[in-house]
Amino acid sequence: MLLPINCIKSTEQFTLHLHIGQNDWGVTYTSTKICGVKGSTVDIHCSYRYAYKVRGYYTKVKKTLWFTKGDDDTPVDLETDSDYRGRVTYQCVDKACTLKITDLRQRDSAVYKFKFITNQAGGRFTGSPGITLSVTDLQVQVITSTVQQDSTRAELKCQSTCSPDHTTYIWYKNGQIQRETSSSFHTHIHQTDRVSCAVKGHEKFPSPSVYPPNLPSVSVSPSEIVEGSSVTLTCSSDANPAAKYTWYKSDTHLKSIHEEPQFVFRSITSSDSGQYYCESGNKLGTSRSESVSIDVTYRPNLPSVSLSPSEIVEGSSVTLTCSSDANPAANYTWYKSDTHLKSIHEEPQFVFRSIKSSDSGQYYCEAGNKLGKSRSESVSIDVKCE
Repeated sequence: MLLPINCIKSTEQFTLHLHIGQNDWGVTYTSTKICGVKGSTVDIHCSYRYAYKVRGYYTKVKKTLWFTKGDDDTPVDLETDSDYRGRVTYQCVDKACTLKITDLRQRDSAVYKFKFITNQAGGRFTGSPGITLSVTDLQVQVITSTVQQDSTRAELKCQSTCSPDHTTYIWYKNGQIQRETSSSFHTHIHQTDRVSCAVKGHEKFPSPSVYPPNLPSVSVSPSEIVEGSSVTLTCSSDANPAAKYTWYKSDTHLKSIHEEPQFVFRSITSSDSGQYYCESGNKLGTSRSESVSIDVTYRPNLPSVSLSPSEIVEGSSVTLTCSSDANPAANYTWYKSDTHLKSIHEEPQFVFRSIKSSDSGQYYCEAGNKLGKSRSESVSIDVKCE
């Protein structure tokens, strides 16, 4: 897109000190400011003039160039500038010159000056102040939106930093032309729709599309979660405008618990175990992720020991039971205090089918998993004779 703004003649003095009028030498630009759409091609025009003859010598133009860097004495010719390599061409016909720049980039925004050099001693001229080129990319702005059951009613506007008020825009939905407008565009947007715009006549250079958030993905780090460690949930969803994120825990009855892309547990506890999901949303809609499970592992708590029955008679059946909260589940080992730490049983329950007086003594259990071990208090067995 090329948008010229008025005309200017150079007033810069040239370096040739001769008794001729200033107007014998000069550069005239067709405009002072030009806008170009990112990715498109722009033509910058000027014409120049010089004295036909100086002190009996005919003037011949030896070189013409355009530059944005350097100064009148040391200009960097765009044709040799690495930032423009392969993207610029010059064309001069009858003192009218055109600079063509293809594949416009944001960094091409600059002031462009034309310079010509002649065979006359000091006969060179740079046109000032030059032409200001502004490169812009089109953007679709969401003016208003109303989220409905299966779509969003939206008013959209195509914008750039330098488009004139009466530019005609072409609107696309999923790559198909919808209509032409000079102002805003009203449409219904469904979950998979993509809407973009382009300046009429420059349809090959459309804006980025706007669309509701895609299905969010959720990641958990680290994969193995130990109580007391730091755990991060991350939600991401492709969307334009960029999505905002809300976290939920399945047992909180749709009450949000966090409103950032990342949800960090600085020191996670067993009570944080559960199902979590996130919701991504922008002005064009919302999307909910699949649930992710948080399973917090921890070493066994202090085991509790029970004895049944409480009155123990020789020959009766007696059961010791050990239990401890742990994740993963604990394994259990039984010890008698007088066995010098030699295990006597490896199950949660230790059953005496027919207890003897020699079984009297102090017993305790140990609960353990891969994260650690925990030992119970001792329990006393006193076997009475029949």
